[in-house]
Amino acid sequence: MKDLVEYLAKSVVDQPERVRVQERRTREGPLYVVEVAPEDKGRLIGKQGRVIEAIRTLVRAYAKRKVGVEVR
Repeated sequence: MKDLVEYLAKSVVDQPERVRVQERRTREGPLYVVEVAPEDKGRLIGKQGRVIEAIRTLVRAYAKRKVGVEVR
């Protein structure tokens, strides 16, 4: 799952070499924290959060369970 999040994030940003994904366990399920270059943060979030929400939807569908994706 971590690889999928990383692949999707790298495909959106201008500096894919600076993408880092950390997996954390929470009570609700796994949480993937995506770190990108400061100038790519807006690109990953998208207008009104549409890009990150699309990534979350894809990851949840692939996982078939509750999964979180957060940008830092």
